[in-house]
Amino acid sequence: MPGVVIVGAQWGDEGKGKATDVLGSRVDYVVKFNGGNNAGHTVVIGDQKFALHLLPSGILTPGVIPVIGNGVVVDISVLMGELDELIARGVDPSKLLISNAAHVIAPYARTLDQVTERFLGSRKIGTTGRGIGPAYADKINRLGIRMGDLFDEAVLRDKIEGALAMKNHLLVKVYNRRAITVDEVADELLSYRERLAPMVADTSLLLNQALDAGKNVLFEGGQATMLDVDHGTYPFVTSSNATAGGACTGSGVGPTKIDAVIGIVKAYTTRVGEGPFPTELLDKFGERLRDIGHEFGTTTGRPRRCGWYDAVVARYASRINGLTDFVLTKLDVLTGLDEIPVCVAYDVNGVRFDELPQDQADFAAAVPIYETFPGWTEDISKARSFEELPQTAQDYVIALEEISGCRMSAIGVGPARDEILVRHDLLHARGV
Repeated sequence: MPGVVIVGAQWGDEGKGKATDVLGSRVDYVVKFNGGNNAGHTVVIGDQKFALHLLPSGILTPGVIPVIGNGVVVDISVLMGELDELIARGVDPSKLLISNAAHVIAPYARTLDQVTERFLGSRKIGTTGRGIGPAYADKINRLGIRMGDLFDEAVLRDKIEGALAMKNHLLVKVYNRRAITVDEVADELLSYRERLAPMVADTSLLLNQALDAGKNVLFEGGQATMLDVDHGTYPFVTSSNATAGGACTGSGVGPTKIDAVIGIVKAYTTRVGEGPFPTELLDKFGERLRDIGHEFGTTTGRPRRCGWYDAVVARYASRINGLTDFVLTKLDVLTGLDEIPVCVAYDVNGVRFDELPQDQADFAAAVPIYETFPGWTEDISKARSFEELPQTAQDYVIALEEISGCRMSAIGVGPARDEILVRHDLLHARGV
């Protein structure tokens, strides 16, 4: 088993951090391959809670080498803040490696992200305002700054000057903001150079060498399938490929070296930001899921929109990612419900859709078709085998497995690191 990819199978916040952390104790490298500090993982270890944004979750596991891949956009000031916090809490982050081809979020990217969202008004996307989209746009427009550029000041200043030649016109003439100077951007970025130097490397080469040597590498996706720029609910998506294919392009590792793809899915559904959400609950049940599930963004603190489990989305995620397994999280949040509805299909203007509508208007108009399953009242947080769950909880999981297109191989029954039960070995998933 060398290569395993973990991706979110809904709109994010499914608990990828916990799953990555649990698996991380059995792997040698954990690689973040997309996104930036616009999303976060919360990992609970004992009585300590860690909120990670840019750093791979594997940084909390002794012996694991955490890697930020070339597909990530890096806000260096945020990265340094995260590293300092871990050090203050007794965690050694010195093994961290960062791809020399990862792009840097320059200060002007944050500014443009924030003023553009305000300018869009009712048409806003619901970004976090952290410069992620503008940084990826610069990457595609060949105006980006890469980590390796920080070590050649002449190249760095030339790239900043080229980027600002256009952006200052936009800031001043459209958004009525002051122009940004080359010096202020260069000085900020160069101030990090000495500390970054030991971390920046050709991580694609190192990861391929590790895989060839039989090392176990875990690829950790940020955001989720339904936020993927190509396969999500466009335009209400992130700016990167959060699906399994992004693990290859975002790390420089070929697809033949991926042995398993694990999708993380909640026992219900949440999303943050704008965009369609067929099973969203704007009633007491939505509030209940939010309160009991502590559904507030790790990065933004924004309350998450909550709804029932959507099997149409799960089937889509299984197909798009080529999933070998699901990890079902937060099953404990459903404890105490008499009945649990599950969306099995959509009604779109009188037509049944068993698969995700590809037309944006159809998806926005989708009305969920529900099947209802009996709930349970027993505390399941102490369960460590599937058979220890109440029968109705077992039946719920089996039903989700049958209608979601992939087996449920592990189940989260609480927020702590060890509150998970495993039905199938995730690290030997293919063909088992």
